[in-house]
Amino acid sequence: MLQIYNTLTRQKEIFKPIHPGKISMYVCGITVYDYCHIGHARTSIAFDVIARFLRSQGWDLNFVHNITDIDDKIIRRANELGEKFDALTKRFIDAMHEDERALGILPPSIEPRATEFIGPIIEIVETLIQKGHAYAAKNGDVYYRVTSFDGYGNLSNKNIDELLAGARIEVDEIKEDARDFVLWKAAKPGEPSWPSPWGEGRPGWHIECSAMAKKCCGDQLDIHGGGADLQFPHHENEIAQSEAANGHSYVNYWMHVAPLRVDGEKMSKSLGNFFTIRDVLEKYHPEVVRFFLITSHYRSPINYSEDSLVEARAGLERFYAALREYVAVPAAELSAISGSQYYAAFVDAMNDDFNTRVALATMYDLVRELNSCEAGSEKATQLASELKALGSILGIFRFDPTEFLQSGAGDQISADEVNALVAERIQAKKDKNYARADEIRKQLTANKIVIEDAKDGTTQWRRE
Repeated sequence: MLQIYNTLTRQKEIFKPIHPGKISMYVCGITVYDYCHIGHARTSIAFDVIARFLRSQGWDLNFVHNITDIDDKIIRRANELGEKFDALTKRFIDAMHEDERALGILPPSIEPRATEFIGPIIEIVETLIQKGHAYAAKNGDVYYRVTSFDGYGNLSNKNIDELLAGARIEVDEIKEDARDFVLWKAAKPGEPSWPSPWGEGRPGWHIECSAMAKKCCGDQLDIHGGGADLQFPHHENEIAQSEAANGHSYVNYWMHVAPLRVDGEKMSKSLGNFFTIRDVLEKYHPEVVRFFLITSHYRSPINYSEDSLVEARAGLERFYAALREYVAVPAAELSAISGSQYYAAFVDAMNDDFNTRVALATMYDLVRELNSCEAGSEKATQLASELKALGSILGIFRFDPTEFLQSGAGDQISADEVNALVAERIQAKKDKNYARADEIRKQLTANKIVIEDAKDGTTQWRRE
């Protein structure tokens, strides 16, 4: 039975869908003014795994992952580069998709963009004004009246009165209350804009998700997710907007992915520890990065470091080494392994708030039994097939085992050079030139190449 930790209630709850057998899941995506960073990868991979698992269990999932393609940061960056805002966003959306493909992230069911939903955004703003939850200010902006919504602050556990102390009072007192937030921004000269009842302008950040979620999923969502940093103010504001406009609850289960830190510190360009996905993939295999990001539970903070990636590679190598002899074996159909102890334990772990850490521990248990079996036996083949099936749910084992084990990045000895040295070593051993064979082994070891001699005389190699 699926249980999900609900950020709103701060406890695990048994999942009950709005519609039997169906799940609507809306996840906040990125604002596309730059390349995606490793923190974005953590959130995207977490929800990719969740989507894969839900579908593997027979759920009819409508997974919506939005894109913010109009925003102050986008306008500022486009002006800096002398580029049209839509050309800038297209370039970074294409780059985002390229990064996602490299990391094995599947496309969502729907990927809406804010600029495609201007009409629905205006409709919600009009409804909020009519109901007394919003007002048009004298400068052409439209603001949400925070004090009109009783539940404001419940998601982030903030007291609405305490928020006033930290709120910034707008110049000329444009807002009724410093806590009020913008729904529609009046256009400034040279900015992209759209016509509205309040004049030319563009949507505020928060309102776009209320509109996209409603159009793509309906008035009420099963699951809404994103990074933990979105709880306040973004998701808090979404709740206020949507529930005030629709007249009923907005989301049944709120899910938030814990932050990623770099060497124990918050990732920041000013600290010089800011890494785009592209930066990371220049040094590490994409599946090592994915594996690293799923080794911790999505609600647990995770620390990005060189040691963490090395450890992740070693863990993934254990799986690939076990699968190397079973390249031709297909992943098992889940119905065929439904009675397996490993599959049952894996599903139990994932049903417990998507606990990938425990799920992976189950897979390591499976590998231990696989490695204890006679190579190529029927039992070993069945276990290898099951391991591949479980891996597919987590989005791993996408590569040929030998290819992965021999892969590397950076200034390392190439695969062709290694193969040439391995061939020379084999010949040296045949010629009983053991001194040269040992010399080659030492040379390869110095280059972090592990030589594995089999009993039948064949030799395989992998990188450390």
